[in-house]
Amino acid sequence: MSIQNKTAIVTGGSRGIGAAIATRLGKEGFNVIVNYAGSEVAAEKVVAEIEASGGKAVVAQADVADSAAVKRMFDLAESAFGGVDVLINNAGIMKLGPLAQADDAQIESQIDINLKGPINTMRVAAKRLRNDGRIVNLSSSVAALKFETYGIYAATKGAIEVLTGILAKEMRGRGVTVNAVAPGPTGTELFLDGKSDAVIEKLSKANPLERLGTPEDIANVVAFLVGPDGAWVNGQVLRANGGMI
Repeated sequence: MSIQNKTAIVTGGSRGIGAAIATRLGKEGFNVIVNYAGSEVAAEKVVAEIEASGGKAVVAQADVADSAAVKRMFDLAESAFGGVDVLINNAGIMKLGPLAQADDAQIESQIDINLKGPINTMRVAAKRLRNDGRIVNLSSSVAALKFETYGIYAATKGAIEVLTGILAKEMRGRGVTVNAVAPGPTGTELFLDGKSDAVIEKLSKANPLERLGTPEDIANVVAFLVGPDGAWVNGQVLRANGGMI
């Protein structure tokens, strides 16, 4: 896919992996919609960084669990840049604990943002993404690793992987690819929050490269998938985890 005059929506683009993806795509030449739910200042900072490197970007406030807000975000992208070519489903939350102790709020919040959110964006993108576009869903390697205490979070990510393969088939004839990227332990606020130094050290040594991933590591994989070199990859889950599994 030629990048010239292409537009990408990055959900959860104000921080962590989302910010790294938004910044990388802006430097690659995409117009970028930096989505955020509540971190407007952080989202504006990402836009400023993209613009400083010569790119174009705007912020878009939207709770991806709200289907009407998602449609307004696509409207904004089309108004600002003429259309949408790439959707990056990055927005997500993680609340850990044994399944037996999960309360309704913990379950519902993760399903709303991690699963319902991408469903909302994908069903709009399936209709409104321009031909030869790209959809990349952020999953997680814990969907395959099945770590204790990650049950609800991993379940939402496993569902995203299934939806990725199905939507790839449903987009037949449009030239649109749909893939997922499943990071391993990555040094973000979402991952580090609540973990002891000992746990972080253990997880950083779990892969053969013996380090945590960085947001930029994941952004590099996404940039490949949405760029011209990723055109023949479709319906796949790329486990970007340093060989952890």
